[in-house]
Amino acid sequence: MLNFTTYENNATSEWVTFVHGAGGSSSIWYKQIRDFGKEYNVLLVDLRGHGKSKKHVPEKRKRYSFDTIGDEVIEVLDHLKIQSSHFVGISLGTIIIREITERHPDRTKSMVLGGAVMKLNIRGQILMRTGALFKSVLPYLVLYKLFAFIIMPKKKHRESRNLFINEAKRLYQKEFKRWFTLISQVNPLLSFFRIKDCGVPTLYVMGSEDHMFLPSISKLVKNHPSSQLSVVENCGHVVNVEQPEVFNSVVLEFLATVK
Repeated sequence: MLNFTTYENNATSEWVTFVHGAGGSSSIWYKQIRDFGKEYNVLLVDLRGHGKSKKHVPEKRKRYSFDTIGDEVIEVLDHLKIQSSHFVGISLGTIIIREITERHPDRTKSMVLGGAVMKLNIRGQILMRTGALFKSVLPYLVLYKLFAFIIMPKKKHRESRNLFINEAKRLYQKEFKRWFTLISQVNPLLSFFRIKDCGVPTLYVMGSEDHMFLPSISKLVKNHPSSQLSVVENCGHVVNVEQPEVFNSVVLEFLATVK
């Protein structure tokens, strides 16, 4: 089972489950725990190969796909007897949340998708193809640092960039390659998500400087009645780290509206 941490609030039965992105860990939510813990029970998970979820993976689970990774998150909820939860994700964690919701809509009360990845623009596609060509030649940290600088290029993005790079250092090279291969094959799944409105209340929280992903989310929200978009000014890709007070306020206000 994935490593997880809970912060329980006896005043409520509602849960918020936080899902990090590839190369990160549950530690990226350290600026959210206090504020969300005042209103909800909080569940943090470390995805396979990340954080403290580095134990041996059984042979039957060595297949990397978004549905198997999503099932591992559901397994934690089942273990804790959490029937349904609000889900909050960042970057590639948003794909996992969206995939879980597609297959298990009854388990998702709402989705908050920060720095959401719903379409790779031309630059993103070139980046992934280049990485696929050189992933067996270059050390994985060189590739990861390159991606981090392209996605989070500005000086004020340094904290987010350094946080993800430092977390990525703890990944095994084989794990990085498996995740990278998975991500490079994600376009068909994202195309399906962009077409279909899942009907679950959804808030996209995007930085105004997240130029790689914000344009596609702006278009998507116009065609998905269950979705809304909040743009955080002067902020890049990792909104929960760069602008935690704004992120927490916007998300908690949204969650309060979900019945």
